[in-house]
Amino acid sequence: MDFALLPNLVTFFPLVGVLILFFIKAENKVLIRWVSLLTALATFGISLVLLGEFKASDPALQMVTNLPWIKVAGWNISYYMGVDGLSILLILLTTFLTPIALLSTWSAIEEREKDFNIFFLMLEVGMLGVFMAQDLFLFYVFWEFTLVPMYFLIGIWGGPQRIYASIKFFLYTMAGSLLMLLAILWLGINQGTFAVPDLIAMGGIPAGIQTWLFLAFAIAFAIKVPMWPLHSWLPDAHVQAPTAGSVILAGVLLKMGTYGFVRFNLPLFPEAAIKFAPMMAGLAVVGIIYGAIVSYYQKDIKKLVAYSSISHLGFVMLGLFALNSQGIQGGILQMINHGLSTGALFLLVGMIYEQTHTRDFDVYGGLWKIMPVYGTVMLVVTLSSMGLPGLNGFVGEFTILLGAFGSEAIGSAWYAGLSAIGVILAAIYMLYMFQKIFLGPEGSIVQTVKEHGQPLRDLSVREIITIVPLLVFIFWIGLYPKPFFALIAPTVDNLVAVLQAAMH
Repeated sequence: MDFALLPNLVTFFPLVGVLILFFIKAENKVLIRWVSLLTALATFGISLVLLGEFKASDPALQMVTNLPWIKVAGWNISYYMGVDGLSILLILLTTFLTPIALLSTWSAIEEREKDFNIFFLMLEVGMLGVFMAQDLFLFYVFWEFTLVPMYFLIGIWGGPQRIYASIKFFLYTMAGSLLMLLAILWLGINQGTFAVPDLIAMGGIPAGIQTWLFLAFAIAFAIKVPMWPLHSWLPDAHVQAPTAGSVILAGVLLKMGTYGFVRFNLPLFPEAAIKFAPMMAGLAVVGIIYGAIVSYYQKDIKKLVAYSSISHLGFVMLGLFALNSQGIQGGILQMINHGLSTGALFLLVGMIYEQTHTRDFDVYGGLWKIMPVYGTVMLVVTLSSMGLPGLNGFVGEFTILLGAFGSEAIGSAWYAGLSAIGVILAAIYMLYMFQKIFLGPEGSIVQTVKEHGQPLRDLSVREIITIVPLLVFIFWIGLYPKPFFALIAPTVDNLVAVLQAAMH
């Protein structure tokens, strides 16, 4: 087998499932579910083969496919795919979360299930393409493609305000993307190529132009992250999206923004990245504290988790713009950690919502006695999200703070000190939520359910199977993160060398 084809196979294999689903009758829901799940699991299996062939010690782009694609009027656009340390973990996260999210829909999606699964598998193709594409034009095609299935997933299967949320999501992301498109066109026309490795090797973009190009890319990526103050689309999209949509939105789609910064902004425009590092770090710190404070005042569990994402991804941005090895490695690992912890939180919120049809945690209370397994799992994920030592969140946040504290580019330890307040605030709002739902006297919803003779059930076997893989990685990364750092370290060190050269 030619292993260079693996990135292409991983990216487009979900389309096999889409093709099969077209020929299955919409009434045959059981077959639709199994075809979708098995397609996603097969994609994950192929990504593990990709991981097996990936040489962690080699910082260069691996398993490369580079074919001429569009040659018109001097434009040199290639179908250029490959994998390196910046993308390998995000590819695995995408293929790992997709079958989990699909399995969670088996009792939640009842109408137009065939359409839902088709859109979901198409979304996986777009997300994987974003992490594999090494040509700016090809990247932009995949980037924009992800908007379409996610728009329909929120707009058709979302909550009461789904139309408003889906349009807001689409318009925000599209507006930022147009600026990025202009910058991509400028680079392709003036530099003679859209291939990212070639553009990095060429360098030589004047500092003044780097500034404008950096900002054009940064606005598109900052909206996707989302960074404060460009975050207002996120809570609406999360709250209105179906559970599986929220899982994949938090777990993968937001990471497309942070990945964009580390893949394009830092190596393509190093001088501008150094210039804007204090400003970006400042916005990240504001996002960390703002997201945490707003989370505390939410009464809707899903909205609390949505705002917590703004805070957690603020840490990622702080790490990336520390512009040193510890910060960037911590930032990339924290992208994975956030996908696992927040994905698990959205799954757990969806599981209780299916039974009670409310997310207002004031009406809960006393759930620990009734649902001990659910309570135990929620406690582990809550502690993970707030960064308890021994669990995954701590490793990423600690490495980020270490990088930010000694960052020459940021230039002050105050950024790290202020962002550490976010860790304390996370403990406050997460434990407050847990206490309101699981401890204390029984809430009105528990009493109402009891009066109707329908006691709340604990997690089913399917729900346990859905959540256990996430718990395994929450503990694995928390207790033994070395294999994960080993995958990303050589490529990150290469990137840092480029930044250090520009800095001095």
